[in-house]
Amino acid sequence: MAAVTVSRQLGSLGTEIAREVARRLGCRMVWREVINEAARRAGAPEAALAMIDDLGLLDVDLHPEASQAYEEAVREVMEDLIAGGDVVIVGRAGQVILADRPDVLHVRVIAPLPLRVERIASTHQVPTAAARARVEQSDRTRRDHLRRYHGVDWNDPQLYDLVLNTEQLTVEGGADLVCQTLARRGERNDEGALKKGEPGLG
Repeated sequence: MAAVTVSRQLGSLGTEIAREVARRLGCRMVWREVINEAARRAGAPEAALAMIDDLGLLDVDLHPEASQAYEEAVREVMEDLIAGGDVVIVGRAGQVILADRPDVLHVRVIAPLPLRVERIASTHQVPTAAARARVEQSDRTRRDHLRRYHGVDWNDPQLYDLVLNTEQLTVEGGADLVCQTLARRGERNDEGALKKGEPGLG
């Protein structure tokens, strides 16, 4: 079974890499479906609006009880997705919620700020200043969400098994590395990791 979470900066090509990995694995890429299903289970439709608001434009203030119910529902949805077979989960704090699952590969996709701004300006045909404001706001919103709801630093490399910088890496190249890591992990699991008592390699 292959289960992957992908955390990405806006403009880093993380979503595109996740989509390509899912295509190669022949499995689902799940993104906002997690939000919608969790909001439905929690009985908090306003949570869906709050969580898709990456730019913080809607100013939706969730009641603490609704927020807690939503976060619990997200965990349930993700566990159900993994139990259902191969899946690539994009965003939604999967790297934290599923941190204790040894069968899940956590990937982080980043790129330098100027390059991300350039990509957003080109893709959405907006001025550079507007693209930069959008990227910086997205970074703040995602960082603050992880800190507020999970008490972690979004940029902490220890949350991830693999960090990809797409400054000189294509979508195909990024997908190659993810799939290769999954294959190597599978080989290691088959062989049984390090023998008990054998010193590690650091």
